[in-house]
Amino acid sequence: FMILSSLGVTLNMMVLFSLVLALGMLVDNGIVIVENIYRLMDEGYSAKKAAIYGAGEVAWPIIASTATTLAAFIPLAIWPGLMGEFMKYLPITLIIVLGSSLFVALVINPVLTAAFMKLEEKPANKRKVLIISISLTVLGLLFSFSGSMGFGNLLIATALIIIVSTYFFTPATKKFQDGVLPKLERMYERFLSYALRGKNPRKFIFGTIGLLIFSFVLMGVATPKVEFFPVNMPNYLNIFVELPIGSDIEATNKVAIEIENRVMNYFDEEIEVRGEKMKRSFVIESIIGQVGQGTSDPNQGVSMGNTPQKARITVSFVPFKERKGVSTNQIMNEVRDLVKGIPGTQISVDKDPAGPPTGPPINIEISGEDYELLIDEAEKMKQFITKQNIPGVEKLKLDIQTGKPELVINIDRQKAKRFNLSTAQIGSAIRTALFGKEISTYKEGEDDYDIVLRMDDERRYNIDNLMNQRITFRDPTNGKINQVPISAVAKAEKSSTYSAINRKNLDRMITIQSNVLEGYNANEVVAAIKKSLENYQVEDNHKWKFTGQQEDQAKEMAFLSTALMIAVFLIFLIIVAQFNSVSAPVIIVTAVFFSLIGVLLGLVIFQMDFIIMMTMIGIISLAGIVVNNAIVLIDYTKLLIERRKEELGMEEDEKLSIEEITKTIIDGGKTRLRPVLLTAITTILGLLPMAVGMNIDFFTLFTELNPQIYFGGDNVVFWGPMSWTIIFGLTFATFLTLVIVPVMFLLIEKFKIRIRRKVKTA
Repeated sequence: FMILSSLGVTLNMMVLFSLVLALGMLVDNGIVIVENIYRLMDEGYSAKKAAIYGAGEVAWPIIASTATTLAAFIPLAIWPGLMGEFMKYLPITLIIVLGSSLFVALVINPVLTAAFMKLEEKPANKRKVLIISISLTVLGLLFSFSGSMGFGNLLIATALIIIVSTYFFTPATKKFQDGVLPKLERMYERFLSYALRGKNPRKFIFGTIGLLIFSFVLMGVATPKVEFFPVNMPNYLNIFVELPIGSDIEATNKVAIEIENRVMNYFDEEIEVRGEKMKRSFVIESIIGQVGQGTSDPNQGVSMGNTPQKARITVSFVPFKERKGVSTNQIMNEVRDLVKGIPGTQISVDKDPAGPPTGPPINIEISGEDYELLIDEAEKMKQFITKQNIPGVEKLKLDIQTGKPELVINIDRQKAKRFNLSTAQIGSAIRTALFGKEISTYKEGEDDYDIVLRMDDERRYNIDNLMNQRITFRDPTNGKINQVPISAVAKAEKSSTYSAINRKNLDRMITIQSNVLEGYNANEVVAAIKKSLENYQVEDNHKWKFTGQQEDQAKEMAFLSTALMIAVFLIFLIIVAQFNSVSAPVIIVTAVFFSLIGVLLGLVIFQMDFIIMMTMIGIISLAGIVVNNAIVLIDYTKLLIERRKEELGMEEDEKLSIEEITKTIIDGGKTRLRPVLLTAITTILGLLPMAVGMNIDFFTLFTELNPQIYFGGDNVVFWGPMSWTIIFGLTFATFLTLVIVPVMFLLIEKFKIRIRRKVKTA
């Protein structure tokens, strides 16, 4: 936290998730160190020597494994653009946390282990445990009755944990270590012996390759929905209302009130929720209507000036845990149907976005020179797509409006010159009449009030009155005060124009855009539109392309694919440096690609969507996590091989027999079984609450004895796909580490021996 604070990083959502993700991984190094020290103590070493030798044996492997994990996240730290600004806290936090855990594992853990760890724990004095537990309970009750409910409940919970640990967990752990774990090791030893026997290694390798191919084929046949970002449950809805340009604000307000009444009547309806009748309004927190300035749809760009023809109605929902299972996505769809059918009005319903802002799902940019022709072209394309009746399209609209009324004041400069009037004076007079001019300030107590001079409403909105007003000024030639009506030097002419002229890279541009209805996949809808436009012809000087969310999706997918390749390359370099060979890195990197089997099969079997952002980040993270146990296993197996060669008095360049290598591989796998399983289980358990969306309030748990447990919410929508990706991949990768990695190691050793024999006989 000190390092994060020094870097100016706040405790935001990204940092919190990174800490949760790191929670399962930061104990991995400690588990490997402590387990190795425990094994050496079990073999007869003193606590001090076991700590020194145990940490030394696995120091370089865990340094390399941590470096490979960090290498997977380093490319994410250079993520460009707005998405990079949003996601950069993930790699930064993980790099700091995992780096710190490495220091603790190598320096602090051996010291503490040597000082406190015993092979045979003394049986707990149950009488003493009961006295301590009862004392803590009594103290807790006293604090609770005195008003310190939170601290009192914490003491009672501590007493309960001590009792449960003494009478349940400690005996259960002892039983697992003495009974279950040895059986598990023997079962693993038999299975690994079978996998390494005869032609079985090749069968396992080809079977795994076949499973990888099958998983890709299955993804092609039962293709999951592909989304750019997770589809979130709305926390609020925005109903954007737009009347034709030139509409009076009163007319806009009238339409807004009608929509508000429809929405209010909808929420006043009774529905059945969990067997109970209640009004739908229990899910809303507020309904706020706004007319005029500041009500534009952000997807349409920022509106300059007043917008009396626009309105916005915002419906805010209560927090997820208070909605009693009612889907706000369903409410949004029903509200969309509810507000249809108001003549001459464009209405769109949108929700709060998940993650960084992106363009609309459907966004077609048409560029050209002549704006009039460009508008016609855009209107034609819009009508063409609308006629295709493509399911899922909410409502296509242009990002500009034509027919905006305009009053053009044409000044006769010659006449103005004869009266010694400047265009600035004429413009200032008209602006003062319409918008007013501050002439003084009125003070009452501590409050100041501006005094603004302008025409009254009746005269201000009458063109004749506006043009007949007199400009009072001092003639600079003779110093006399003159009054000249504006109509004497200028004429007013009614006209119409566009709401704006949009440009991109200096090119004039009009955008056709729309949301995608809930329940439809944006990529599938856009693909259908692209197919309908395959033979669509535009003018030679006009160009069109899909942008918005589709453009962002393509950019981010390209970056993430590149980041994955960079991560794998960095991992490969680190492993080459660690083992000073190519064979071990090939085994480990192959295991990384094989771990995709778990990801792909998990997505298909559980019918989960492929979320480009979160699933790809999960795969990149998985690449760094998977290699950890494989590095430690291979390094330890190589260490056993070197020790066996020393025992047999063999030279460094000599090779053990296949039988000896097989036995050594089995011994290495059996020894590393416990840390491999522990590290995988801790990482999976650390991610599981976030994957299933489990929420618990520890503050109210102790202060009110109400944990407020519920499942779901915004976090599971956002982080669930990434968590499940890592869980699926890591679950299968554990099998890879324990079985396929030893199999590949044996096959490569056999290949080396065969090559050596051929070289000797040549």
